[in-house]
Amino acid sequence: MIRYSSNDMAKLGCNECDGCSACCRGMGQSILLDPYDIYRIQGATGLGFAQLMQKQAELHVEDGLILPSLKMQEDTDACGFLNQEGRCNIHAYRPGLCRLFPLGRQYEDNRLWYFLLEDACRVQNRTKVKIKKWLGVQPLADYERFLISWHDLRKSLQEQIAQRQSDSYAQEINVRMLRIFYQNPYDTMADFYEQFERRMAQMAR
Repeated sequence: MIRYSSNDMAKLGCNECDGCSACCRGMGQSILLDPYDIYRIQGATGLGFAQLMQKQAELHVEDGLILPSLKMQEDTDACGFLNQEGRCNIHAYRPGLCRLFPLGRQYEDNRLWYFLLEDACRVQNRTKVKIKKWLGVQPLADYERFLISWHDLRKSLQEQIAQRQSDSYAQEINVRMLRIFYQNPYDTMADFYEQFERRMAQMAR
């Protein structure tokens, strides 16, 4: 597996999907939403977390930790943000995992690497694009630092839940984490990263 940094080029260009929306359908609960995703979607749509949970999102359990994910609609098995023309209604504000595709992320030694998910995208003969440009998040260094912090927190909480082997402890952790990072609304006119750091400090108390 080849590992890439954000300054590397990879075969990602797909001619803006050219009408294809295969990666927006049948994804189950695999598109997890992190706090930055919620902040961006909230700012783009005006929908709070509780409103998103009514149609576009649902809760998913991963190694004892409860996290929100995009919800595939029962009648179409498509993302709730996909319109009738097969285009994303929040494309400029789409979640990080959608933005990343067909790349994956790898965390190692407090660094973030990228790798290509071979044959994940149906488009053939993709063109090379710089990963930094493909992700389209500015400033990317701040975003990557957030991703590493969020990954480390998730891993730590999952380890704590596994070690305790207590349903009541797992419930306590999950209720607190969901409230601090998801249910409490973000100020979408203010810097996300400062708000995230404050919430990290609150979680650590």
